[in-house]
Amino acid sequence: MQEYTFLKLLVIIFGVSASVVFLLNRLKIPSIVGFLIAGVFMGPHGFGIIKDIHNVELLAEIGVILLLFTIGLELSFKNIMMLRSAVLGGGLSQVLLTILAATAISYPLLGKFNAALFAGFLVAMSSTAIVMKMLFDRAEMDSPHGRIAVGVLIFQDLCVVPFMLFVPILAGNSGGLVGVALTMAKAAAIIVVVILGARWLVPQILHQIAHTRSRELFVIAIILLCLGTALLTSRLGLSLALGAFLAGLIISESEYAYQAISDIVPFKESFNGLFFISVGMLMNLSFLGTNLITAISAVIIILFLKAFITFISVSFLGYSPRVAMQTGLHLAQIGEFSFVLATAGRTAGLIADNIYQIFLSASVMTMVLTPFIISISPAFSGWLSSRRLLHRLDRMKKKAEMEGYPRKKTEHVIIIGFGLNGRNLARVLRDADIPYVVLELNNNTVRTMKKKGEPIYYGDGSSPEILHKLGITAAKVLVIAISDPASTRRIVQIARKENPTIHIIVRTRYTSEIEDLIKLGADEVIPEEFETSIEIFARVLHHYQTPRNLISGHIENIRSDSYRVLRKVELPRRHLAERHEVLSGIETETFLIKDKTHASGRSLAQLSLRSETGATVIAVRRDEKLITNPDADFVLEPGDVVYLIGRKDNISRAFRLLEEGKL
Repeated sequence: MQEYTFLKLLVIIFGVSASVVFLLNRLKIPSIVGFLIAGVFMGPHGFGIIKDIHNVELLAEIGVILLLFTIGLELSFKNIMMLRSAVLGGGLSQVLLTILAATAISYPLLGKFNAALFAGFLVAMSSTAIVMKMLFDRAEMDSPHGRIAVGVLIFQDLCVVPFMLFVPILAGNSGGLVGVALTMAKAAAIIVVVILGARWLVPQILHQIAHTRSRELFVIAIILLCLGTALLTSRLGLSLALGAFLAGLIISESEYAYQAISDIVPFKESFNGLFFISVGMLMNLSFLGTNLITAISAVIIILFLKAFITFISVSFLGYSPRVAMQTGLHLAQIGEFSFVLATAGRTAGLIADNIYQIFLSASVMTMVLTPFIISISPAFSGWLSSRRLLHRLDRMKKKAEMEGYPRKKTEHVIIIGFGLNGRNLARVLRDADIPYVVLELNNNTVRTMKKKGEPIYYGDGSSPEILHKLGITAAKVLVIAISDPASTRRIVQIARKENPTIHIIVRTRYTSEIEDLIKLGADEVIPEEFETSIEIFARVLHHYQTPRNLISGHIENIRSDSYRVLRKVELPRRHLAERHEVLSGIETETFLIKDKTHASGRSLAQLSLRSETGATVIAVRRDEKLITNPDADFVLEPGDVVYLIGRKDNISRAFRLLEEGKL
């Protein structure tokens, strides 16, 4: 009957949690919050559906192991180095300042320095799961505040290792100085093993297993490595979760990390749900009702303290007040690893049951509030940065930044964002001798590209002052290629207000943003997801030797009216078919005359282009002038662009004659 009871327990847990998560998903609230609320309802302090949570805690322990294992998988040393300024700069200052501030606040209440310091550990952690999911859902992973938030979260996740090591030391269970030294020696030895394993042993083992092409064997090996390392560290006196984290870190340095993540994630999500449900079950609603004022006060202090400290830490990295405040609001909650630490501290006697309940209640409330705080963060940070003090600081900072900004540019292109799209555009503009300036919020990118001669400057594009320094009133085109929807909308509004005639092109990820951006003033909005599909079908049609002008017709039909045709999935088949009948086998092409081109310095009569190739010259562009239907005596010069019409084979022969003088 024990098996029946356990199965019934799982059915109840997953049934109730699925219903709660489904309901909250409609409200755009992360599933983790749903698991916490479901646990509160089902637990012995809620409706009492489940009174004995021992079995749930066992499954939750596995969930913690898998959670830390997958975090280790995603925290490769390469990722850490890519975000090293945010990880080491923002993360280190945020964690240290939060620990110091939380320790100072909690010491008068707890009366013990070790307990107050442990409270600092708990408050310093933010929720990797919730923040990462919210950033991904809002397409803000590559935004300035998104990159910084991820960097700080990485550092916080790494801090779990020393924090777990310090739990027995703070509790006085480490046997004095000798015990502390022994614990540190064990940790150092394990780190050495991790480095050696990451460099040689584990990749070799996984290579041999992968060579068998047995997915079942690969999954078993990954789980064995995860649980085996966790058991080993537990036997050495450290935690199970720490061992799982180190196992993930080992695999992350091999080429099998992505496959391991895809195989483990389904288990991780299920067991993580059980972990958060078990946390919710521990929350005592009657205690919360009795101490509601205390819990709410703790929530307010935690949210304000973490948001303010993160704001200070990010500002030190050189980011604008708006970006710093957005990052602070994203990281203001208590994290899932704090629950793991709190459970360990409670077991070790570091915190009493009543303090644990206050922490648990406040933590759950901060996590529940996080989606709402993140949703209002763009508007709130923009409003706050416009307040007198922050606005003055922002202006002082911008004044210092603007010292090297360009002077009196006209008819130029302003590129905001220097990712892949921005770099490609800059290269083309440079080759075409079109003046441009670039605005970027990544310090490292600005410094690196500045040394290479790029006209790139550091700054926030949502600032009217900075746009004026870039010459927004005299610019001809503005290209916005950043992954921050809120900033993108604000930049479009400001640019259209400051220069009603400027042509604004916006790159976005999703078509759902097209209409809003056009209403705000954008002339063209290019969604990445459909541009990819356009590139695919254009290449397919080209492979079937469809004329290029017909392919262009298809593309223009899809791009017209803000991609409405493609979004409705209604291609005008009859119109395209008619065009195909008319244009089949005919195309138009252009040819640039260069110094060493055979046609340079020769007249159209001397080339005998029509009689020799069958292609016809319909126009020639010289400088800014378009000469249509040029006569036979027209002499071609370097820099001329020749417009040709004819069948595909005619055009190919004309190209050879113009270039080489022979067919």
